[in-house]
Amino acid sequence: MTKGAERYRLSDIAEALHARLYGDGDLMISGAAEPAMAGPEDLALAMAPKYAEGLPKGSARAAILWEGADWQALGLDAALFVPRPRYALAGLTKRLDPGPAIADGIHPTAVVDPSAVIGPGAAIAPFVVIGPGVTIGRGARIASHVSVGEGATIGDDVLLHAGVRVGRNVRIGDRFIAQPNASIGGDGLSFVTPEKSGVERARETMGDQGELLRQSWTRIHSLGSVVIGDDVEVGANACIDAGTIRPTRVGTGTKIDDLCMVAHNVEVGEHCLMAGLTGIAGSTKVGDRCVFGGQSGVVDNIEVGDDVIVTAATKVLSNAPAGRVLMGYPAVKLETHVDMYKALRRLPRLLSELRGGKKAVPKSGENG
Repeated sequence: MTKGAERYRLSDIAEALHARLYGDGDLMISGAAEPAMAGPEDLALAMAPKYAEGLPKGSARAAILWEGADWQALGLDAALFVPRPRYALAGLTKRLDPGPAIADGIHPTAVVDPSAVIGPGAAIAPFVVIGPGVTIGRGARIASHVSVGEGATIGDDVLLHAGVRVGRNVRIGDRFIAQPNASIGGDGLSFVTPEKSGVERARETMGDQGELLRQSWTRIHSLGSVVIGDDVEVGANACIDAGTIRPTRVGTGTKIDDLCMVAHNVEVGEHCLMAGLTGIAGSTKVGDRCVFGGQSGVVDNIEVGDDVIVTAATKVLSNAPAGRVLMGYPAVKLETHVDMYKALRRLPRLLSELRGGKKAVPKSGENG
């Protein structure tokens, strides 16, 4: 069960969600829960008939229901109806989520460089370290054990959860949210060999490394940092590396899940979505409104157009035109992949039929 910090009248929740309210609007709600686990002050989430089966097991007095449901027959005192229940869930959980408890002001154990500028209403928790020349926007909330490197700029109403690392000179817009241990602005995988490397030669020749050399790697330092737009969210343990010379960029509204990797010099457009374990290799450009399923990957130095959907575990190895839905390894159009998979499944039967139908070829002279 999810409990908020406050109690709300059901009628106020209905107004906030633009929901139709039936029954007792004066009921007090303090949380949301699955029907079978709901208490008397929980709003049960029975958004489809299959979920309503759990209502008798709980003690909810009110629920969000699907269109056409008979709320009184379900034994409820009140019900909310919304056109798109899952969208309403976003508004409901936002209202009920108090966020991390961070006291106003700067905690005595925080280390804040005297040259840093802290906006009004900011809350900085214990053991935070804020470097020289940092700017923190108004209303920002920074949880414990966060570090912000020198020269970084963080916008208004930002929330950095515990353990987040923001590197030097990173620029972050307003309303940014980073989950625990996200890392923004670390050095990228930029290394070079004194002579042309085996990888370079293999790429040029499509597989031949040529003479094998004893080579060592020398770092190319990351000077470009990271620039992030407004309303971006980054999941726990996700990493966005600094650019080499120009900055790595993440556009406004983009949401990045846990354990994702955005490499150096990458440019991600606006309102993209990356599920867990997505990796975007260096210097790739991603358009607006792209969606990447879990464990998907994109190679370096290519372009992914606007509105591309990359399904789970798909590996994109070449440029992807706008609006394409991709699946497989290597990535192809979804419908093409489905046809290929169907053909692959037919292969054993086809081979069996070929073996059963072939005729013996007589040896020379046998038909003399």
